Amino acid sequence: MKAQNILVTGASIAGPAIAYWLSRSGSTVTVVEKAPAFRDGGQTIDVRGAGRTVIQRMGLEDRVRANTTDERGIAFVDRSNRTKAFIGVQAFDGEGPIAELEILRGELAKLLIQHSQERVTYRFGDSIEAIVDDGQQVHVRFECGDTQDYDLVIVAEGIGSSTRNKVFGNEVQRRSLDLYTAYFTLPRQPSDGDCMRWYNIPGGRCVCLRPDNLGSTRALLSFQQPPSGYEKLAQDQQKALLKRIFADAGWETARVLAALDHTTDLYLEAVGQVKLPRWSKGRIALVGDAAYCASPISGMGTSLGLSGAYVLAGELLRHDDHARAFAAYEQLMRPYVTQAQKVPKFAPRLASPHSRFGIGLGHAVLRLATAPGFKRLLGTFLSPNADAITLPDYEALQQTRAG
Repeated sequence: MKAQNILVTGASIAGPAIAYWLSRSGSTVTVVEKAPAFRDGGQTIDVRGAGRTVIQRMGLEDRVRANTTDERGIAFVDRSNRTKAFIGVQAFDGEGPIAELEILRGELAKLLIQHSQERVTYRFGDSIEAIVDDGQQVHVRFECGDTQDYDLVIVAEGIGSSTRNKVFGNEVQRRSLDLYTAYFTLPRQPSDGDCMRWYNIPGGRCVCLRPDNLGSTRALLSFQQPPSGYEKLAQDQQKALLKRIFADAGWETARVLAALDHTTDLYLEAVGQVKLPRWSKGRIALVGDAAYCASPISGMGTSLGLSGAYVLAGELLRHDDHARAFAAYEQLMRPYVTQAQKVPKFAPRLASPHSRFGIGLGHAVLRLATAPGFKRLLGTFLSPNADAITLPDYEALQQTRAG
C-alpha cells in the first residue's frame, strides 16, 4: 500500500505499536489520546508469546527487560500472611500466571511512544467528537473543534472505546464475567517483598499486592457481581463502595483501604470481553481491546494488542487495497482471538472461591501445580497459549519493496 495519512486513536499499547509499524512504511501517522498527558504507571502486564516476538522485532526486548518489575512469583497467603501455595516465574517455563517479562502498563507504553515519536505525531488532551467515512476519506472533527481528513483511521482504544461505538454502534457485544476489579498504587512496605501476594476472602473476593520497579506497590481488589454500573460512579463513591465490600477482609486489607483516601490513580472496571462480527468498516479498523478485549483473566491482552498491531500494519504494507488488508488481518488474527477469549464464565469462581472450604481446596490444588502428574493438566488453566499464531515476516516484505 502506498504511503497514506493515517490517524490512530489511543496511546496505550496497541496504538503506539501500530503507529511505529505504519510510520516505518512511510505513512504520515498521528496518534490522538484523550488523556491530557502521558499516563505513567498503571498495573502490571505481561509480555509473552507472540507479543514478545513483536517486541523483539521492534528491537525493544532489552529495554523491556531492563524495566520489568522482577516479580519472583505468586504467593497465595492466608489471613496471617502464611504462604499456602507458591508458583514461581519458571514453574511453566516463564509463561505461567507470572511471565518472565512483567512490566507496568505505563512503562511499556512509554517505551513504545519513545520508540516511535521521531516519526509519529502524538496529540494528547483531545479525542474524536464526530467521524464520517465517505468512501474516499475519513472526515474527523476533534473535541477541540479542529477538523482533519485522513485516508485511514485505526481505533486502538480500550474496552469502552467511544470512537468504536460511534462507528459500529449496536454491532458491539460485551460479554460480562460478573467480576469487578479495582487497581491503584500505594506506598511500599517491607512485607511486600518481591512476589505477588494473593489473599482470598470468602464471598468471592480477593486482594492482591504486587511489587513494582518504582518503589511502590500495586493493589488489586476483586469482587464477583453482575454488571451494576459501579464503573460509572464518581471516584469518592467507588472508594466508599470498596471500603464497604472489603471492610471485614482481614490480612493487610485495612492498610490497602486506608490508602484509598490518598490515591490518585484508582481505576475500577467491570471485567469482560468485547466481541464483534467484524473489525473494520470502510476505511476504519479496530485493533487491541477496542476490537477483541479478552479480559485480564485471559492473560492475553498485551499479546493480542501487540500482535494485532503488527499484523494490521503488515497487511496494509502487503496489500495495495485497504479492504483486502483489513480482511487479511482479520483472517490471521481471528483464530488467535477466539482461543484467547475462551475464558469460562466460572473462571472468577475458580480464582476466588466463595467459601473457606473452597479457598482451602484451591490452595491444595495450587500446591500440586508444579508436580509432574499435575503440571500439564493445570497448565491448561494457568498458562495461556500466547504462541498460538505464526506471525508473518513483514520486515522481509518491506526490504523487498524497498529494493
